[in-house]
Amino acid sequence: MGFGREKSRVKAVTFDVGGTLITPWPSVGQVYAEIAARHGVEDLAAEFLEARFRSVWRRRMDLTESRAGWEQLVDEAFEGLTETPPSRSFFPELYEHFAQATAWRIYDDVPPVLERLPAEGFRLAVISNWDERLRDLLQRLQLHSHFETIVVSCEVGHPKPDRAIFDEASRKLGLPASQILHVGDSAEMDVDGARNAGFNALQIHRTATSPGPDHLQSMLELVERLQPQGETDSAG
Repeated sequence: MGFGREKSRVKAVTFDVGGTLITPWPSVGQVYAEIAARHGVEDLAAEFLEARFRSVWRRRMDLTESRAGWEQLVDEAFEGLTETPPSRSFFPELYEHFAQATAWRIYDDVPPVLERLPAEGFRLAVISNWDERLRDLLQRLQLHSHFETIVVSCEVGHPKPDRAIFDEASRKLGLPASQILHVGDSAEMDVDGARNAGFNALQIHRTATSPGPDHLQSMLELVERLQPQGETDSAG
């Protein structure tokens, strides 16, 4: 189902976090390489570690709900590259690093939209697959205050695309799913998951060369997409 006539019913917008509002900075691979080098594991290219991480992360997203899970994921990413697994050496430093605002960059198109949508009457919330660091991280990034509620998979016990996490957001907002639009970067986790729960959904795909009707190339398109058909800012 496309996002067309349904937009006139939308009263709240929920956002994914990683890859939607923020991105690792300068990259996961760069951080892994720098911290590993400080612990004597040198000559590992950032691009190589980034590819290793992405490969494991895609297969083992189920591990990202807790610190223990992240330990296992990072150990798998470094498997065969270190004599001592990161979980017994530099993992604590990695885990703490990504809890800090300096490890992340807010996409440039995000702040103006988070300011504009409430001014247009929309309520905002977060639905994210994340661990216990998310709430503090959003506060450190000064994003927390934009959202009426933050729904985190590690607290709900059900990650996206499970409809339970979307149902919890609907319950907390006190709105039926049909009046909520979810925006995220994953077709499976965000778009399919949201729609299976009765939400409206759009995928943010900033690098798309041929975006579809249910894609956003920039968050700045969101305000326009939410305006009822025929409504414009002009008086003519």
